[in-house]
Amino acid sequence: MQILSQRFKQIMTVSLVSALFSVCSPVFAETAEHKDEHKHAEKSVDWPGIYNGSTPCADCIGVKTTLALNKNGSYMMMTQFLGKSEREYVEKGKFTWSDKANTIVLTPKNGSSSQQYLVGDNALIQLDANGNRYTGKGAERYTLRRNDVSNTPPEHSGH
Repeated sequence: MQILSQRFKQIMTVSLVSALFSVCSPVFAETAEHKDEHKHAEKSVDWPGIYNGSTPCADCIGVKTTLALNKNGSYMMMTQFLGKSEREYVEKGKFTWSDKANTIVLTPKNGSSSQQYLVGDNALIQLDANGNRYTGKGAERYTLRRNDVSNTPPEHSGH
């Protein structure tokens, strides 16, 4: 029963995120000059969608992360600190393409610090505060995998 409850919650989360982005699609003006700067990065990879993963955490099992990127430059990220709290934190904001190739910068509405991700085929790789990839043991855990909106997201094992 608990597995069905978790599956239902995941399906509802994906549905809610999709519905929010389809209803709340503000239009942002962009100059032609700015648009051309990142045209190659934006066009070279199929990036819009919902990404899931569990990234490392200093004082918990991991950070369960769901990040939805919208074509209009908005995002919504839900995080949960596994083994520490059942609460899900929701962050909304805008993202921009960095001067670095295929890198986006998430800027939350609440003004907290921004995060950077390297955009790949069906994956986002979280970067450190300096915009570099994490290295060493566990570096692969900084990857969020893209899910097809029509499929249910994979279940998080809590590790």
